[in-house]
Amino acid sequence: MRLILTFTLLVTPGIFAAEKRLEFNRDVRPILAAKCYACHGPDEEKREGDLRLDMRDAHLDAKEFNHRISTTDPDDVMPPPKSPKGLTKAERELLRRWVAEGAEYQDHWAFLPIQHPSVPAPTGRNAIDAFVADKLREHRLKPAPEAAPAALIRRVFLDLTGLPPTASDMTVLSDWSDEKYEALVDRLLASPQFGERWARHWLDAARYADSNGFLGDGLRPNAWRYRDWVIEAINRDLPFDQFTIEQIAGDLLPEATREQFIATGFHRNAALNTEAGVDKEEARYQNLVDRVNTTGRVWMGLTIGCAQCHTHKYDPITIRDYYSFYAFFDNTEDRDEPKTKAQVLAEVSKDRRQTYVHLAGDYTRHGPDVTPATLSSLPAQSGPTRLDLARWLVSPQNPLTARVAVNHIWLHLFGAGIVNTPDDFGTSGDSPSHPALLDWLATEFMRNGWSRKQLIKFIVMSHTYRQSSAHREDIVQFDPLNRLLARQNRIRLDAEILRDSALAVSGLLTRSVGGPSFRPPLPEDMFDVGRSKGWQASPGAERYRRGLYIITLRSTLYPMLTTFDAPDAADACVRRERSNTPLQALTMMNEEMFVEAAQSLALRALHESSSETSKRLQTLFRLVLNRDPRAEELSRLLAFHAEQKARVQSGGPEALKVLNFVEKSVPPAEAVEAATLVATARVLMNLDEFINRE
Repeated sequence: MRLILTFTLLVTPGIFAAEKRLEFNRDVRPILAAKCYACHGPDEEKREGDLRLDMRDAHLDAKEFNHRISTTDPDDVMPPPKSPKGLTKAERELLRRWVAEGAEYQDHWAFLPIQHPSVPAPTGRNAIDAFVADKLREHRLKPAPEAAPAALIRRVFLDLTGLPPTASDMTVLSDWSDEKYEALVDRLLASPQFGERWARHWLDAARYADSNGFLGDGLRPNAWRYRDWVIEAINRDLPFDQFTIEQIAGDLLPEATREQFIATGFHRNAALNTEAGVDKEEARYQNLVDRVNTTGRVWMGLTIGCAQCHTHKYDPITIRDYYSFYAFFDNTEDRDEPKTKAQVLAEVSKDRRQTYVHLAGDYTRHGPDVTPATLSSLPAQSGPTRLDLARWLVSPQNPLTARVAVNHIWLHLFGAGIVNTPDDFGTSGDSPSHPALLDWLATEFMRNGWSRKQLIKFIVMSHTYRQSSAHREDIVQFDPLNRLLARQNRIRLDAEILRDSALAVSGLLTRSVGGPSFRPPLPEDMFDVGRSKGWQASPGAERYRRGLYIITLRSTLYPMLTTFDAPDAADACVRRERSNTPLQALTMMNEEMFVEAAQSLALRALHESSSETSKRLQTLFRLVLNRDPRAEELSRLLAFHAEQKARVQSGGPEALKVLNFVEKSVPPAEAVEAATLVATARVLMNLDEFINRE
């Protein structure tokens, strides 16, 4: 039976006057998208009762609508009892209230043109603080005080370079001021390590790896050239619009340079099935599907892939839209460019293909012809080439790309985006916590030439970024996820940054930038299954390079990185998960690199401080945590040190084996002390304060 809903609303005036009027995008659409659109949304083939709830229906009957969401009759209630997504009592009440207020619809916020909202009354250090303070005032909350200078310095070092500050970096604490902080930010943005840190974020999205994947998992010996292009582009602050164009269509630019060809390696990063007997046309189809889905996810924050087999269930993306977008890539070919020694993307010049809708996503079933075109629900582009597509992506008329890019940057500086579903700006994704701020930043990003560095500096100079991350009882009940930003977020370090930090404080880190990937030591039993054989760990200082340069073989991922939630390069990853498992603690205590770092760190403390135990412990503490220990912390360290020293002394030569890596550098008279400091270093490197960015 069709449910006919008519907007004939007879409501007592003022019945909801005491409450703030509902907003469709903020309050109603998330409920309808989660609970109703699968059966009453854009997908005409799956639509039940010929009813759409994702857009205004000309016949919406308030009485019938309220009956369907309120009744206990299993034949009438919506969603039906068999649905796993029933409405809660609060959701039913909100929908009844929406109907009573007139059931007004809005176009989805992410598809609306980007506006440049006026900044609220000035508060804090810049416009960001004004927007955030405006939201906090609405909920009677106050921002947190600024973080202690030492904590802020460590935070901005880790966020901008992925490395902790050194002892000499901490000397800026004397006469600390806004000017000193700004000068520090400028120095970090100009450092080569900035490009390394932010390249890792982009390489996650680019599903970068050094091998093909699948069973054969053949090596890609020159894949690192694309990785180095990303580092260099970020370090020279290549504007994000040009950064986009070169990766999507660098080969089509007039007089394309060697670097612009290398940039097209973005779409050569995906897994590639090279097995004997593989259906080449099917493999080509899957490869192109990956390019479409990745482009939609990374630049537009849309789950375009959901329209590969049928019209999207939640967003206005038809299957024809999908294959029209696919058509931009249908005449590309993978090419190994001799002059660049890199894997690049190129356009087929002859025998060009006609693109079809692939019915039900089956590469063998051809439906209607299509030509290259962007999504019908967004402003149109002109031109059929990938270069036209790339320019459309960064056009000011495109409402998505600038918002998505800004949200990615915000995510990496706060641990959560303004939109908390960074790869889903569609109707089933989260609404922005601060929509006006998002649009203001997006317009400023474009106005300032799409400069990543300018945007990052503006954010980290704000009070919102500089706030303390200390626990706040006053927001626990009301805003437990800190979406309103009444404080900073405490963030577990990414896998590579945790490893880099341990190497940095121990003095082992090799800081060379770029070049071929290296192989860390791996347990032999990792190669009992699969075809990866003959693993040889890189020699000497090479193995102590930054985690960014660890070779990524899809069949032989470095266990330490996966334990701490590094992605597997199977798909574009714009937000890493952050788990908390016992295996992580075991890795920190026993993984070879962390053990060597603890041994080297103990040696540093031995050499860089006086022989007085308390001085050595303070030196060790400052190296690891970038601050002096409090009195009670030093007292506990002294007690632990005394306990461990007694254990080492009673253990004899066996207990001294803990020095393994640094044994030859320790004078025999200092061996017991060095072994004791190794145990102390391992404790400090396992503290939450080291593993997390405050």
